[in-house]
Amino acid sequence: MNTFFCSHKRRPISTLALLLLKSTTKNPDPNSQISITTYHHLLRRLFSHRSWLSFTGKPLINWPQLPPTPSQKPNLNQNEVTTIGEILSNPSLLQEISPPSKSHKNPNSNLNQNDFTTICEILSNPSLSPGPDLENALNQTGIELGPSQLQEIFDRFGSSPKPLFTLFLWVEKQPSYEFSVTVFNSMINLLGKAREFDLAWSLIIDRIDTDRGPDMDTFTILIRRFARAGMVVPAIRTYKYASNLDLIRDSNLEMSLFEILLDSFCKERHVKAASEYFARKRQLDPSWIPSTRVYNILLNGWFRSRKLKHAERLWVEMKKENVKPSVVTYGTLVEGYCRMRRVEVAIELIDEMKQEGIEPNAIVYNPIIDALGEAGRFKEVLGMMERFLVLESGPTLPTYNSLVKGFCKAGDLVGASKILKMMISKGNVPTPTTYNYFFRYFSRFGKIEEGMNLYTKMIESGYNPDRLTYHLLVKMLCEEERLDLAMQITKEMRGRGFDLDLAISTMLMHLLLKMHRFDEAFGEFEDMIRRGVVPQYLTYEKMRDMLKREGMNEMARKLRDMMASVPHSMKLPNTYNGDIDRDSSRLRRRSIIRKAEVMSDILKTKRNPREIVKSRSGPKNNISSASR
Repeated sequence: MNTFFCSHKRRPISTLALLLLKSTTKNPDPNSQISITTYHHLLRRLFSHRSWLSFTGKPLINWPQLPPTPSQKPNLNQNEVTTIGEILSNPSLLQEISPPSKSHKNPNSNLNQNDFTTICEILSNPSLSPGPDLENALNQTGIELGPSQLQEIFDRFGSSPKPLFTLFLWVEKQPSYEFSVTVFNSMINLLGKAREFDLAWSLIIDRIDTDRGPDMDTFTILIRRFARAGMVVPAIRTYKYASNLDLIRDSNLEMSLFEILLDSFCKERHVKAASEYFARKRQLDPSWIPSTRVYNILLNGWFRSRKLKHAERLWVEMKKENVKPSVVTYGTLVEGYCRMRRVEVAIELIDEMKQEGIEPNAIVYNPIIDALGEAGRFKEVLGMMERFLVLESGPTLPTYNSLVKGFCKAGDLVGASKILKMMISKGNVPTPTTYNYFFRYFSRFGKIEEGMNLYTKMIESGYNPDRLTYHLLVKMLCEEERLDLAMQITKEMRGRGFDLDLAISTMLMHLLLKMHRFDEAFGEFEDMIRRGVVPQYLTYEKMRDMLKREGMNEMARKLRDMMASVPHSMKLPNTYNGDIDRDSSRLRRRSIIRKAEVMSDILKTKRNPREIVKSRSGPKNNISSASR
């Protein structure tokens, strides 16, 4: 264990309370003394043996309520310590940390609610196929859309690229419509997400020499979508094409686009392709001096791909080339070593960067706290928090989120709820990321009642769930075969502006099939095809086989025709076939154990190394029998 942490090994957990109590003031005085009464009051409140999530007759989490009026803001004395008990007893104190009220409609939108509802109903109508049918229905409404209204609808139907493409083309024909490059880029992004790259390119080429054409962000989106799809060569061709355009060349954006290309490859685990293209560019232009940012991108790529030797080799190369590292460089190294579970090396880098004259910040400390928390090494987190608290910024929102994640992963909901209290008392508003860690915990242990309780309280308190929240809830409910609740959650998900994506639709279909509700499963499959979301091939196979076994041959034929109508891969992972995965894993473990037992017997009886080799290489030895 690192020597820095040894001195903290026997410290009571109350030290962490003291540290965080001091940090609740904006400008804490290191020499000030906290009153014994206040200190013990905090200890009783924050470090009681029971979590505030478990008190009988109380909600799971007392999320701060939305303020009744934005004008009634309290004047908090910045020099006073506000404890969680004071916050919970005085709701008005929460007005400064309450989440902003989010409307599902754009406040700048001129589209009235009736028109918005009409467009949404048309796009959701399963009987209207994208193309002429949908366009005719839109024509009959007489509604005219502007860029802000169109973007609002795009945000709501982000998993329905085909209907949105028809809507986009229809809107562009309206004489009153003013071109918006933001909306145009949203359309390119949706097409790239659906891997409809030919349609995306057709839109770009048609507008390339007009005032309604693409910008830098357009090609950034396209490069990233190609990288996400594993299409390295088309991404490079897109970069080359864009680099020769006047809008890129005249603005000196070619190098920025090159960095985006490398970053896209590295983030999608194509770091080898990024490294090769980097080397090719250096070979073609020996005078080119790579920037620190380029090296940072490649370092991050090697660490993401868990290629430690390549990352360390590149770090040595940076030093040889006299490339001056930045705080981002050290942040990348620290995060990379933490990802590889080598936290001690990451901690040593903090001292090294100080010697280089670079002051550590939250970018550097947060990955270490995250890694220690995830590993359950909470006593060592205490030592790192002491270092962190001397910084002007102090612990940030990601710091607290990391601690919540660590406690939830360890199954310690009591500890997680204590960190949540500290977080709120510091003035940090919990985000969807924060409460998603609690939902992961509930999903992991099948705690449906607790999960739904938290969801209800979160909505009542004015917090807006994100897409991952709904993923976790639907996953939990599907695993527990609670179809009624799963359907209710997806209905609320749609109502809050989230369209069903591939993952949620797939989970629902598998549960419907398991419960032999074939008509509903078929309807969900059909709606996915209509929206432009291609189902997993193994989902299709499972549904087809079950329909045939039930004698529903006509429905199986329609299913086959629908799947044949869309481009699809037959090599998609079967992420929902848990039983088969568990069986194969169990068989693999048995095989390994048998092989180990056989080798142990051989080592006991064979003293000569040649005899061992002969036993292993024999055509009918025990190990080969064990493999079978």
